[in-house]
Amino acid sequence: MAFDAKSFLATLTELPGVYRMLGEDGAVLYVGKAKNLKKRVASYFRDNLPSPRIAHMVAQIAAIETTSTRTEAEALLLENNLIKSLAPRYNILFRDDKSYPYIVLSRSAFPRLGFFRGNPDRKADYYGPYPSSWAVRDSIHLLQKMFRLRTCEDTVFANRSRPCLLYQIKRCSGPCVDLVTPEDYAADVQMAAMFLSGRQHEVHRRLTQAMEEASARLAFEQAAIYRDQIQSLHQVQEKQFVSSSRGEDVDIVVAARESGLLCVNLAMVRGGRHLGDRPFFPSNAGESSPAEALAAFVRQHYASQPAPARLLVSPVPADDEGDETSAALAELAGRAVPLGEARTLTQKAWVEMALQNARLAILARSQAVAQQEQRLAALQEALGLGDGLARIECFDISHTMGEATVASCVVYDDNKMKKSDYRRFNIKDIQPGDDYAAMRQAVSRRYAGLANGEGRAPDLILIDGGKGQVASAWAVLADLGLTHLAMVGVAKGEERKPGLETLIFPDGRPPLQLPAQHPALHLIQEVRDEAHRFAITGHRAQRGKARKTSTLESLPGVGPARRKALVARFGGLPGVLAASVEQLAEVPGISREMAEKIHSALH
Repeated sequence: MAFDAKSFLATLTELPGVYRMLGEDGAVLYVGKAKNLKKRVASYFRDNLPSPRIAHMVAQIAAIETTSTRTEAEALLLENNLIKSLAPRYNILFRDDKSYPYIVLSRSAFPRLGFFRGNPDRKADYYGPYPSSWAVRDSIHLLQKMFRLRTCEDTVFANRSRPCLLYQIKRCSGPCVDLVTPEDYAADVQMAAMFLSGRQHEVHRRLTQAMEEASARLAFEQAAIYRDQIQSLHQVQEKQFVSSSRGEDVDIVVAARESGLLCVNLAMVRGGRHLGDRPFFPSNAGESSPAEALAAFVRQHYASQPAPARLLVSPVPADDEGDETSAALAELAGRAVPLGEARTLTQKAWVEMALQNARLAILARSQAVAQQEQRLAALQEALGLGDGLARIECFDISHTMGEATVASCVVYDDNKMKKSDYRRFNIKDIQPGDDYAAMRQAVSRRYAGLANGEGRAPDLILIDGGKGQVASAWAVLADLGLTHLAMVGVAKGEERKPGLETLIFPDGRPPLQLPAQHPALHLIQEVRDEAHRFAITGHRAQRGKARKTSTLESLPGVGPARRKALVARFGGLPGVLAASVEQLAEVPGISREMAEKIHSALH
């Protein structure tokens, strides 16, 4: 039955809220938010719809569900949550798996300057976010050069007896061994905080004043330090090829469509310094215009990231769309955030640079996709798989002399590694070092659900190993009734040199060795190497955890409470190992006698 829009609209409220459009199979087609639910939903059932894409979606509507909210801001947040969880077919989706990095200044007696990624809290001062880890590390390097703040972890700082190399090369003032007074270090921290907040001119004024006062006191060594800081500040300002003397915080959001690809590029300016940019390629974009993608990005991105003082956009959304986007941004930020086109020469330079980088990102993506498609076609031909090869899953086993065995399964799908589908398996109840048993367990755990009709089957299974590993994995598929799945083993060549790999088949076909420059082999190597990286990362984590736990648990007279106190004081086993008897005795609950026993047991 056709959807009765007229009857449904008669029941709708005029409150703000979220609407979900469903198809005949119950799948969510689209999620949207509205200031007025009745007016917004009614706009989809008028004669002249804005695009064929929207018209096609409306033709598939079988039902509409709504959720009213108290405010438009609540509707906006609910809309973003539903888009992320439901991934509707007609919503433009922006996925950003990585959290943005920050620069952090701790609030200890001698604050630490460091790199931070995660959700900022109130235990430290955070500056950012930055578009990339490179931008953070470059800024930290500049701050070290100008203000010589420490970057070492607290456990290292607490246990230093002499200054480290950073002090020798004038990148740290040596607070760990009292080579700088708390007052002077606090002044440097204040200067760094002002610099990160965009107050470079104030920093320059204070440094100049301090240099002049030191010279008047005939403290020429101190004056020379201020002079060097001023020179470093000048170098930083001159190094910025695009900068603003106003010290403003601006995000530049541009969208471009070329070669059938749509890219939204975000560039960040903090304190007048251009910090770089990051391209985003949305899903479900279809034939959406750059302006539509830009509006969707603003609503989704700033639902989880802090908004700057101003947004420069290109293209500028049409009046109605622009007003709605501005209102949504203000709701998310809790304040007005001007959104418009570039006007000054500097702003125009920022926008043009962002657009150029968006086009370059599209070109790089197009070339990468074409190369991956070529590799996939070559692999199909080399293995005689025919058409339809899209999803590859690869297994690897990692351990150290049988300790902490971990298996990995990585997934290649849609011409790229699909990290959301990766899996690790902690292998247990086998003879240590038995790679065959480990492979059997990993493959069984991975595909047991598939045998029951759950999950998506791979088009090809790669096994990092020779005949034994392949035979073990194939036996599991036989038990599960999945021998219709293609499988290939990748045996390492002589001296484990890349390009000399041999492909092993479970059905008795003779091994195949592809030329070193064959594109199919390059794809196999890429997936195999990723499986190895993922497995060894998990193995090292398990091994480190086991060794750390077993060593601390074996200490005489040290129970859970004392172990927790030791880890809290020294940060883990390395810090405990480096601690002296006197330092151990300072931990609450540990006497001098107990400290001597612990020290003796560890050394």
